[in-house]
Amino acid sequence: MLRAGGPKPALAAETFEVTKTDAEWHAILSDAAFDVLRKQGTEYPGTSPLLNEHRKGIFACAGCDLPVYSSETKFDSGTGWPSFW
Repeated sequence: MLRAGGPKPALAAETFEVTKTDAEWHAILSDAAFDVLRKQGTEYPGTSPLLNEHRKGIFACAGCDLPVYSSETKFDSGTGWPSFW
């Protein structure tokens, strides 16, 4: 049952395979990549080179190189950004 105005449930602490301070991320990322990857920034729609990337494989995180998406789940959402399901 959902009760409006009631206390919010506690969220589990997030843990990540790769952890760095903002200073460490800044040292290895460009300013634009830092903004997108660490500060929730975004690219302009239609500007990502990944829009026209159609090779089979795994898309990896631009910061830590861990696998993120399979090319098999990529689709054209019409939004101007690479999209995956």
